[in-house]
Amino acid sequence: MVNVTDLGRGDIVVMDGDPWQVTEVSSQTPSARGASLLVKAKLRNLRSGHGVQKTWRGGEMVETAEVAKRAVQFLYRQGDDFVLMDLESYEQLSLDAELVGDAAGYLLENQELHTVLFQERVIALELPITVVLTVSDTAPALKGATAQAQLKPATLETGIEILVPPYVEAGERVRVDTRDGRFVERAR
Repeated sequence: MVNVTDLGRGDIVVMDGDPWQVTEVSSQTPSARGASLLVKAKLRNLRSGHGVQKTWRGGEMVETAEVAKRAVQFLYRQGDDFVLMDLESYEQLSLDAELVGDAAGYLLENQELHTVLFQERVIALELPITVVLTVSDTAPALKGATAQAQLKPATLETGIEILVPPYVEAGERVRVDTRDGRFVERAR
């Protein structure tokens, strides 16, 4: 059990028997006299992917999930399945596209990442904070478009689309934040 005031982004709690990951957390003190601290959190169900917003009073306790993490390597995609190899036992496991979710856009063959296990079942993938991907297609840079920080769409080698600065061209490698899909920098 943990106090709700100690919750942080990425923490995993158990509600109604399901694991929920905290995606955002904030606290506020109502202005009325005698009012207690309120903790608001956005949570994502790691089994179903559904999101919910929850408000607790300061001092309430929530159950933390007993999760384990295993180092794995992404091998290949076969139809709607993603095949990974456990780096400890060298066993292969297959995850369906629904479980992988948005992480699919950041997966490259032979990339190392972690699986999150709850009650000995894989419930999520934990990607590195940033990944390096190649820009496969983007509009050419416009000359003189440096007066304002404008962004242009770019398609990456995995098929996802992000916004990049105008100086980025097709074929370049860029570092992307996997948490929000934002361009970080050119990769060297």
